[in-house]
Amino acid sequence: MIIDTHVHIGNMIGFHLTEEDVLYSMRQYGIAHSIVSCLDAAEFDHDLRLIPPKYTHSQLECLQKTVDFAKKYPDRISAAVWVRPYHEKADYDLYKAINDNRRYIKAIKFHPFHSNVPFDAPSMEPFLELTQHYGLPAVVHTGGSDAASCQRVYAMAKRFPKVRFVMVHMGLGTDNREAIDLISKLPNLFGDTTWVPLTSTLRLIQTAGINKIFFGSDSPIDGPDTYLHNRHGDRSLYQDYFHVLPKLLAPDDYDRLMYRNAADFFGIRLADTADTSASSH
Repeated sequence: MIIDTHVHIGNMIGFHLTEEDVLYSMRQYGIAHSIVSCLDAAEFDHDLRLIPPKYTHSQLECLQKTVDFAKKYPDRISAAVWVRPYHEKADYDLYKAINDNRRYIKAIKFHPFHSNVPFDAPSMEPFLELTQHYGLPAVVHTGGSDAASCQRVYAMAKRFPKVRFVMVHMGLGTDNREAIDLISKLPNLFGDTTWVPLTSTLRLIQTAGINKIFFGSDSPIDGPDTYLHNRHGDRSLYQDYFHVLPKLLAPDDYDRLMYRNAADFFGIRLADTADTSASSH
């Protein structure tokens, strides 16, 4: 069984990720459950230029889009709320929308890079208070800019010890060593495998323990076969997680990384999750 904790739908700066692509990739590569957030909530593009309003959607619209997806496939899809701290606030309407759909929501998604707001800025605190109020994990993009640095996530994790934080990417584009060191220092700080080489994941397991990391992929960011190859046809690093890692970990540890940790951490009931066998990894 595999639970993918980092999956997307939506249209944003060159990406067009559909529900159909997500469902296809899950069937094709044996993903039993996915936690999905909506790219349409991005506020800045890859060059940190404001995205024109006509190309973006509010955090409530994006939440509704992901919740609607989860409602159609509750045994296979859960929602993560992508918040927009540059333009919006953690207001009554956001609280109410989360409260009304709490059974489908498993996390609050922060993207300090595409929001262009330092993660430990004061304006982030109301969103963390919301996260704490609902007992949801804070799933945070790390890497690509100072605003999204691992150090800022670490600082906020110290400031909010009751909130569980996931350093998504563990510092995208780095050797991941800083993230691994920081994750090992705090009980409420975790990592995921999204674009993380297998060697770094093994290093984290050795340093911080098997319970501190979850499988995530960014699928279908490179197309519906993201688990197999990138958009240029080069072999995906996720093939290492499917085929190499089972030979390097004890079966119980492999299961923890690929689904049990996520089920416990995000509150996904395995009895309600449809296990699927991949036709091709």
